[in-house]
Order: sequence, then structure tokens, then C-alpha cells
Amino acid sequence: MKVGIIGSGGREHSICQMIKNSKKINEIFCFPGNAGTEIIAKNVLINLDNFDNIKNFIHKKKINLVIVGPEKPLVDGLVDYLEKFNIKVFGPNKKASQLEGSKIFTKKLCEKFNIPTAKFGIFDSKNSAQKFIQNSNFPIVIKADNLASGKGVYICNNYNDGVVAIDEIFNGKFGKARNLLIEEFLNGEEMSFFTIHDGKNFKCFGTAQDHKRVLEGDKGKNTGGMGAHSPSRLINNELEKKIINKIINPTLKGLSEMGSEYKGFLYTGLMIVENEPYLIEYNVRMGDPECQTILPRLKTDLIDIFLACCEKELKKISIEWKNKKSLCIVLCSNGYPDTYKKNIEINNLNSIKLNFDDFVFHAGTIKKNEKILAVGGRVLNFVSLSDDFKLAKKNVEENLVKLNWTGGFFRRDIGYKVIE
Repeated sequence: MKVGIIGSGGREHSICQMIKNSKKINEIFCFPGNAGTEIIAKNVLINLDNFDNIKNFIHKKKINLVIVGPEKPLVDGLVDYLEKFNIKVFGPNKKASQLEGSKIFTKKLCEKFNIPTAKFGIFDSKNSAQKFIQNSNFPIVIKADNLASGKGVYICNNYNDGVVAIDEIFNGKFGKARNLLIEEFLNGEEMSFFTIHDGKNFKCFGTAQDHKRVLEGDKGKNTGGMGAHSPSRLINNELEKKIINKIINPTLKGLSEMGSEYKGFLYTGLMIVENEPYLIEYNVRMGDPECQTILPRLKTDLIDIFLACCEKELKKISIEWKNKKSLCIVLCSNGYPDTYKKNIEINNLNSIKLNFDDFVFHAGTIKKNEKILAVGGRVLNFVSLSDDFKLAKKNVEENLVKLNWTGGFFRRDIGYKVIE
């Protein structure tokens, strides 16, 4: 069969990598892909906003299954559009994708179905938001309502921090903003909990802990993610049951009452407070870099899982995992998450000899004139599996040192909570 993967990041490269050995696969296309996917798949330079061109290419090449990686095409309704033309697609529809597309949509769902989450207020102007925080107890959390590539969340320790956050959101840093959210600050530990859905049933799909802040010690600005490890140290049977019963099941019930089923990955971002889960946010796709961290642990054929979801037969699939720890460190361009130079050559990639359980997933790269160039803020994802996190981190850092790329930087404390 022929498979098309929508997206150009490390998440999409890791999906390509994991499905390439499936006996069912004849050919993989990646829209638009990157320098890493080009080794495995045929990259297709198509504007992801042009649904008609995507559909025409899929029909022309007789692609049997399409997997949508990033959030924007999902929120914009690509799945709905392709399904109108009888194209088999893995990913949630436009209505269900509002779980990520609008934080206010999700908060109102939480309110209606008693899903545990931080207390919140919705504000539609700078003045009303600034007036509210004059009398707030800090820290507080201020969030852009719309898609923000994982960067639209501000933890504000004082009034001045809050004013900056409010100004940046309403001034359009993350696109046109009609509203923003102000939330209470929950003091706990974050965890990413993943499930995979076929519209009727779902199965758990691993846990991870992400490092969002750009600087070591979890300080500095928010990013799309500087690294992750899987599984999370926080997960246990009791907590898993609470997450499913208190958060995921009521969410699916809410969507069902709105006339929408859920098909695809669901990323539940949680704050764990004394073994109690609170919903921070939903993402309607695999996280990045959590995807690159979790997928190498998977034993079951990923294509079998995708097909079962599209055919509403997930119940028949047994999802099996390697008994290994996984750790990922993201190599970023100097200057990220602010301004950074583009088209910087990465010289030494071919000199790194990877062991069986080591991986390098491309994110912000292109291949031009036989050279690999960095064009994004997050450039490469180095991943290793091992019996313990300490050894996995050692393997990753050894490969990063071998690369010796002067155009970028990485955090050296990824996984510090699970490594003594």
C-alpha cells in the first residue's frame, strides 16, 4: 500500500521511520517532509493550506492512507475535506480538533462535564484582563486561545509579567486574538498522557515528560519542546484510571453530545497534584518531541494500528511495547525561540554511526545541493533507548558531541527528574 504523511517535523520523520519496515508498505510520501524524510519517503512540495492540490495528488498517486501529523491542517478541517472524496485519513475531524484549536472551547467542556482543571476566566480585551490581574494572587497562567505552536502559555510571577503576556497576545503574536484565558497556577508536576482512538474505542498509547522551557533548570521562555523522556515516572495504575474516568471519558462524552466522534491521537497534557490529575490542555495529535520519544518503544506494527483506527477495529489490536526507557534531546538553532539564522549547514551527520537503539529524527532541515541545512528553530532530535534513563542520556549526548554542530545548542539536563 501507499501512505501519505502530512507534515515536516520530527514527529513526521519518526512516523515515517516507524512505518517504513511494515510489510504492508510499498511507498511513502511526505507533504512536504524534510531532509530526513527524504531518505525514507518521496517529499512532496505542496502548500498544506491548498486542500484541493493535496487531494488531487493523493488521487493521482493512488495513496491508500493519509496520516495528518500537525495541528493546523487538523483544526482547519483537512480530514473532513479528504473524507468527502472517500480518502482514508487518520486524524480527528474539524469539530473534534477544537479541543486544541480553542482553549476556551476545552475549558467550557471541562466546566460542563466536571473535568478537573485549573480555575479560569475569559477576557476579550486588554483593559479587562489587566484590570483583573491587578488584584490577582501570583503566579498566574495566561494563555492565548488559538493555536500557538506550544508557545502561547505564560507563567506570570508578577503584575508586570502579566501585562507583557496580555499585550503580546492581543497584539497578535500568535495570530489575531479575540480572547485570552487567565488561569490559576497549579503547583504540581506535568505529564503527557497519550491515547489513540477509532471513533468508538480507544487504547492508551504511552506517557512522557516534556521540557518546555529553553534553559536548563526549566527556566526561560516557552518553546515547542527541548526534550522528553518516556515513560513518565508519575504514571501508576490508580492514576491511569483517574485520568481515563475523570478526564478522557467525560471529554469523549462531551464530543459525542456535540455530534462528533474522535479518531486519531489525543495528547492529554496534565498537572499531577498529589496523584490527582488536572487537565492543562489537549493536543489533537502526537506531541513533538514526545512522539519521537515514544514511537521507538513501540513493538506493534504502527500501520496495523492506523488501519484499525480508520476501520473502527482498534479493539482487535494488541499494542505492545519494548521494556525500555527512552530519552530525546532536541538540538536547536542558536537564538531559538527568538530570532535565529537559517540555511546553516550541518556538516557531520554522516559521521555518526548509530547503534540499533539510537535515532536521529530531522525537524527543521532541508536538503539543498546535496547539503543538509538547518531552516527551523528546532533542528534535530537525538533519541536513545536503554534499560535506564541514565544510559539513554549518555548515548544521546555522545552522539550530539560527535555531531559537534556550532550552529546550535541543546539542554544538558533533559530527564533530570528521573536521573540521579
